[in-house]
Order: sequence, then structure tokens, then C-alpha cells
Amino acid sequence: MSGTPPPAGGFVRRVGPFQATAINMSQMCGIGPFVTIPLMVAAFGGPQAVIGFVAGALLALADGLVWAELGAAMPGSGGSYVYLRQAFQYRTGRLMPFLFVWTAMLFIPLIMSTGVVGFVQYLGYLAPDMSRTTGDLVGLGMVALVVVLLWRGIEHIARITAVMWGVMITSVLLVIVAAATGFSAARAFTYPAHAFALSTGHFWVGFAAGLTIGIYDYLGYNTTAYMGAEIKDPGRTLPRSIIYSIVGIMAIYLLLQIGTLGVIDWKRMTDPGDIASTSVASAVMEETWGRGAADTVTVLILITAFASVFTGLLGGSRVPYDAARERVFFRPYAKLHPRHRFPTLGLATMGVITAIGFLIGRHTDLATLIQLLTTVMVIVQALAQVVALSVLRRRQPGLRRPYRMWLYPLPSFLALAGWLTIYGYADKNSPGRHPIEWSLAWVALGLVAFVVWARLEKVWPFGPKEVSEDYLTAPAPAPEAEPAGG
Repeated sequence: MSGTPPPAGGFVRRVGPFQATAINMSQMCGIGPFVTIPLMVAAFGGPQAVIGFVAGALLALADGLVWAELGAAMPGSGGSYVYLRQAFQYRTGRLMPFLFVWTAMLFIPLIMSTGVVGFVQYLGYLAPDMSRTTGDLVGLGMVALVVVLLWRGIEHIARITAVMWGVMITSVLLVIVAAATGFSAARAFTYPAHAFALSTGHFWVGFAAGLTIGIYDYLGYNTTAYMGAEIKDPGRTLPRSIIYSIVGIMAIYLLLQIGTLGVIDWKRMTDPGDIASTSVASAVMEETWGRGAADTVTVLILITAFASVFTGLLGGSRVPYDAARERVFFRPYAKLHPRHRFPTLGLATMGVITAIGFLIGRHTDLATLIQLLTTVMVIVQALAQVVALSVLRRRQPGLRRPYRMWLYPLPSFLALAGWLTIYGYADKNSPGRHPIEWSLAWVALGLVAFVVWARLEKVWPFGPKEVSEDYLTAPAPAPEAEPAGG
């Protein structure tokens, strides 16, 4: 049992409250709502699709409170890795953190790959004659540029992120204002027959699909938790950045969704031959303010998409670092850049997987790709982390908790129910693709990898369990302090 804070490995606490919230919001918004509004409408079969964004917001908020308590109590690099390691070490040693890193190395860059797919999709509005090969090359070039920009110190990245956050807000607000000028309440609030027939199985299948798309659009509220070792005053900044970003994005999404439905007939969004099915925000701008305004806002949306991939890889590349440093993942991932102090191999690996995921997404269905990455994430991270919060309250009651979940355990139960709904309906919403089977196969492969790794490292189940309650005895980090080695 250690009496000192877990070493930050050279990270510097330079990200403040505004920058932390901007990082989360940039990652949450990104290209997501601009490409998923048509998918949401198709899932529900009408403008009642707004239910999906509301349900996604409620799940994000419930799960965000889980992240807020865990992140404030254990502000280390790696996010879920740290929480699962602390909670499940008593019974299964290093199994759960190993499985998390195993799955995170796949689902985090796959989420980023959907952003690149959306980027190329909207670029097609400006260049309608762009060939598939050209689009593929553009997407790969975008991934390469993101990695190059991230190959620098965190203090420079924080400034770049703040600028990109401003562009994101501007693009979204322009679409919302434009939609308001051409808004038709009859178009937005006229629903097809049986739209709210809760007794039918069709409604609940559509609801589960919409919930999956909705939570995908909100993913990113936890980005700063992965950067806990780089956050100023994490006990206060982390919970606020999570909660503020969810509430802010929820308001933006509802205005965007309702405004879009008030300008573009929902049937156009489900027609593969209509520009509204691929570039709905551009269609709104063209319908209300003309082609010139549509082109301008499309450029801003492209920048927004770039920002979401940028911030996602920024936070995600930190995940394998802490695990590798504590010998729970491949050791080369524990190395930091000698000058700028960021995890080089983690960033490079996730960049490569993002590029591969982008190419897969270009040749398959975006909704199916979202289903696949979500099921992989749910089974190891989302469900396990809800359980971890309760386990830690029981196992480590003396853990310093600057923030405690409101109305505990109700948000935990809501988060658990939401994630189980998404997972349980995954196969029905992706017929013929079997995302549940693929997620179970990936976890099974991870279990085999863990057994091989544990045998080589001589840890549980081939050695003793190593219980390390570092955060239980560690003093709170100073708000402006830089860790040793910084």
C-alpha cells in the first residue's frame, strides 16, 4: 500500500476548466449529429426521432455521473483503466484493466474513424464528383495530419483545442439559426400513424437503435477523464467538465434536431439519393440561406469533424500508457516523448487503427459500424464501470471523493439499464452483422491474450494478487502543481 500519489510519469497539469470542457464538447459534437440525424430519423421512422436524442442525453448524464465520481477520486492517466484496476483487483487481479485496454485500443479509434467517414461524406457536398478512391485518400491524409499535430506538447494542444471548439460552436449555431428562419412547426411535429405505439415491438427496436445512435453522439463527455494526470485541480475540474459538456451539448442537439426537422421533410433524410441523407446540415443551409451559405457552413462542419478526431485521439492515446507503465499492457506503450511528454506508441497505434477503421467504414454501413464499436465498448467498459463505482464504495469507503454521485445509486441503475438495452438489441438492429457475437469473440480473444500474458508475467492466476490502494492513501493533488519529473 503506497502512501504517495501515483506517479504521473512526467505529465504536466496544465488543462484548466474551460479548456477541459472545450475538449469534451469538441469530441462530443464533432461530425456526429450532422451525419446521424438521418440515421435517427430512419430508426424511428419519422420526426419522433427527437426521442432518441433525449434518451441518449439521459443515458449520457447518468453515466457521466459515474465518470465524475470515479474521475475526481482517481485522477490518473488512463480513465477507465485506473478505475477498473482499483475496483476489481481484489478478486481477479489485473484481468479487468487488461481487458479494458485490449478493447479500448479497438473501440476508441473506431469511434474516431466514424468522424473521418463523416468528414469525407460532407466533403462530397462541396465536391460531388469526388471519386471513392479520392475520398479514401483524403480520409487517410486527414488521419495523418491529426497525428502530426498531436505530436507536440499538451500546452500547445490546449490552445489549438480552444480555437477548434469555437469553430464547432459557430458551425452548430449557424445551422440552428438558419433552421429557425425557415422553420415549419407542421413539418417538425407532424408524426406518422402509430409513431408512439409503445405496445409494438417495432417501436422498441427503433428506440434501441435510436438510443445507440444517441449515445454515440454524446460519446466524448469522458475525454478529460482519460487525461486526469494533465488536469488542473481534477477534483473540481473533472466533474464540472463532464456535467457542463453533457448539458451544453444536450441543448445544442435538441435545437439542431428539431430545427432540421422543421426545414427538411423527414422522408428526404431516408432517401439515399437525396443530399439530405448524407449532408443534412448543408441541405438546411441551402434551403434557407442559399448555396453560398451552405458551402461556408460545410467548411466549418469539416473543421468541426477534424476537431472531434483531434481531441478523441488526444485523450484516447493516453489509455494504454498508464497500463503499460504498471505492467498491465505491452511495455513499449509506457514510453513518453522525451521532450513533449506524450505517449508516442499509443498515439501512433491508434492513428493506424483509425485509418483502417475509416477504410472499413467507407465500404460498409455507418450505422452498423456504430453498432459494432458500441457493443465492444459496452461489455467491458460501460457495464463494468457502473459496477466498479459500487464496488469501490464498499471496498474503499475511505477513498477521498471530492465529488459524490447525486441521488446514488439511481443514476447507476439508469446507466446500467440503458447500456443493457443497447447491447440486448444490437443484433436486431444490425441483421446479418452479429455485433454481439463479434464483441464476445473479441473479449474471448482478450481472455486468451491475458492468460498468455499473465503466465509470462507470473501474476494472477499464475501468481499472487497485487493489491495496490494508491488513491486510498494518497493526498489530493495540488491545483497548480506539476508532478515530479515534469
